[in-house]
Amino acid sequence: MTDYVDAGEAVAFRTLSNVKGQAPAIRNVDYERIQNARSEPENWMTYYGTYDGQRHSALDQINKDTVKRLSPAWVFQAGSTGMHSGASTYSFEASPLVVDGVMFVSGPDGKVWAIDPTTGEELWRYKHASPFDVSLCCGNVNRGVAVGHGKVYLYTLNAHLIALDAQSGELVFDTVNGDVRAGESGSVAPLLVKDMVVVGSAGGEFGLRGHMDAFDAETGERRWRCYTVPKPGEPGSETWGDEAGEAWQRGGANCWVTATYDPELELLFQGTGNPAPDFDGDVRPGDNLYTDSVVAVDVNTGTIQWHYQFTPHDLWDYDSTMENLLFEGPDGRKLLAHADKNGYFFVLDRTNGELVRVFPFVDRITWGEITPDGKVTPKVYPDEEGVPVHFWPGPAGGKEWTHMSYNPATGLIYVPVQEVGATATRRRREFRESIPYWGAGVAVDLDDHYGFVAAIDPLTGEEKWRWNSEYPMCASTLTTAGGLVFQGTPTGELVALDADTGEKLWSFQCGSGHHSSPSTFSVDGRQYVAVPTGWGGWVEGFLPGLLGASAGDALFCFALPE
Repeated sequence: MTDYVDAGEAVAFRTLSNVKGQAPAIRNVDYERIQNARSEPENWMTYYGTYDGQRHSALDQINKDTVKRLSPAWVFQAGSTGMHSGASTYSFEASPLVVDGVMFVSGPDGKVWAIDPTTGEELWRYKHASPFDVSLCCGNVNRGVAVGHGKVYLYTLNAHLIALDAQSGELVFDTVNGDVRAGESGSVAPLLVKDMVVVGSAGGEFGLRGHMDAFDAETGERRWRCYTVPKPGEPGSETWGDEAGEAWQRGGANCWVTATYDPELELLFQGTGNPAPDFDGDVRPGDNLYTDSVVAVDVNTGTIQWHYQFTPHDLWDYDSTMENLLFEGPDGRKLLAHADKNGYFFVLDRTNGELVRVFPFVDRITWGEITPDGKVTPKVYPDEEGVPVHFWPGPAGGKEWTHMSYNPATGLIYVPVQEVGATATRRRREFRESIPYWGAGVAVDLDDHYGFVAAIDPLTGEEKWRWNSEYPMCASTLTTAGGLVFQGTPTGELVALDADTGEKLWSFQCGSGHHSSPSTFSVDGRQYVAVPTGWGGWVEGFLPGLLGASAGDALFCFALPE
């Protein structure tokens, strides 16, 4: 752990010993409490803050008037990527949780910490050992933990669901959920729903058939599994038309970003990943359900109730794993918003999956077109062996997995946007277990890229304002009742924008790139903003070296001076 010494001078650190200790006891976090998380703005109790994925806080001590005085309260040095030779794929991608005055956060390399959120003091640490002799996609990362029933839940890089005692950090159970030797991995932040823990698979680049899983929160026993590629005879299996009837077995559609959830409908809204191989569609003719989709899954049974596919027969690696943000229309209609890698923004009726509106949210789209009624027409794709094809957005997407946020006061959704093209050259490869199954070589546009935060009205499709950046926006936004939008940049700045106008009101240079999801909380009446930093220059495996190596993994916590 490290302490920030003087907000008025250059950041200084002091290293403390890593001693296993005890965290203060927290009140029980159960299903009812998480459903009412909005009534406890002092806590950031679950991955998105609330089940609906809005990433909005009712806290307003840090606001448009006071944010200019925001400064680091402390810095926790989680580890350095500098110890790794060459381009690192380590990245600090988590969203810190805070419950009753204790912070819980995960990092790369199987680490979990309990931290005093007012001082940055480490309370306990746990490290899960993962094998180093396997090839996994995409990077040694973890996006966060879940807290509940006296436990902290972690889904590990080698696909184990781990439960730790929230007070001591001691292991409670360890459930194996996938075969790491076949290329299956885990990076998703678990979601606690009812008495279950829900996670999803990663590994589509290795030809893994995707799935969601729910486990008993007390015992770690699996309650159900939902495969996101149907087998022969199941609805949707007709969309896998290869003659051998084998493509579905390695079809992809993995679920490596946390689902959102509607307790009234009892539906999980899970985004799914690309089909496999990513770019060679000839070996998997058809629409390839349920890849690049949102699936609405019954939380009690694990069955798919409806789906909407954003990019049928994907040939551009346009995962749709990113969040499905839930909000209500002015008439009370239950809506879902999704900004896809393919550059289009979708609004659906979340009760039945009906398309309400679709419109582009990026500047450059050449791969194809989606009309207002949802009809998809591909235009440019790698269809000939060895022939380079350029398209926008590239495989990194118009928006990456990092999350947008919704402010109910403004009615706007704040989207971190990437403008990065790429060239793909199809290279057919036979499927071999544990070997990357991309079907192409990819070169990213290193000299023609930029990004911005877009404030979008989801009811009209209008962009109200944008804040421009020289580089793609690869971190999540956070919005608050203080009228602010927080955004981290790849070059190390954390900025606070005016939620109404997009004006930059404050910034701080953290010294390392942002590829994470900030959160906000309060303790004893003092509001804090916490943001992990540290990025090895890997975006979906396609942007190594674009922005350079990370200076190291650190967790910054900001507050107003006391």
